[in-house]
Amino acid sequence: MQAKVRAAQSLSEARRAVAEVRGLYARRDEVAWARARFDARASEVMDADALITLAEREIMAPLDAAAAREVEAAARQVATVTALIPLPLADVMAALTANLRMIRRVAEIYGGRSGVLGSWRLTRAVMAHVVATGAVAMGDDMLGSFLGGGVLAKLSRRFGEGVVNGALTARVGLAAMEVCRPMPFSATTRPSVSGTVKRALTGLFGRD
Repeated sequence: MQAKVRAAQSLSEARRAVAEVRGLYARRDEVAWARARFDARASEVMDADALITLAEREIMAPLDAAAAREVEAAARQVATVTALIPLPLADVMAALTANLRMIRRVAEIYGGRSGVLGSWRLTRAVMAHVVATGAVAMGDDMLGSFLGGGVLAKLSRRFGEGVVNGALTARVGLAAMEVCRPMPFSATTRPSVSGTVKRALTGLFGRD
């Protein structure tokens, strides 16, 4: 569906693409208010780009917020488990479980319904997106922006690992949002890893 939205050049093409997006959420109560806002203004829009922008800003907003909350919750969970459970295998399993659950929930929020095979394909697509965007390596620069100054050096090794694993989980979650979202991020700002990590972990690890 993302391809149709990107390819829409004329107003008629944009209307067809947007109608498909809207149709995904026609029976979703949590999007009812957003649909009503879009419907009230859509007939007045006579430009393809403007119509797509309106759909993204109105229809996708509550879904993006819900998906972002899932990503933040997963990042917080992984960071906490890594920091508090001194068993490498335990935190690996916890991270794997949290990431798979997060990817599935993000897909459900954006309208995806799939079985085991579909979930496996989705997970592969998300991980491929992570690699393609070059976001697997996140080191001291990103962590420094979150923790500030020399705070990372003052934390225990496990707390530092917790922040790293939480950040990696956040990156996977944001990739899942980009893969599952029926519209590409264009009119609205794509969530950042650093912003997501700050919201997820602020207060979890103390600052000096």
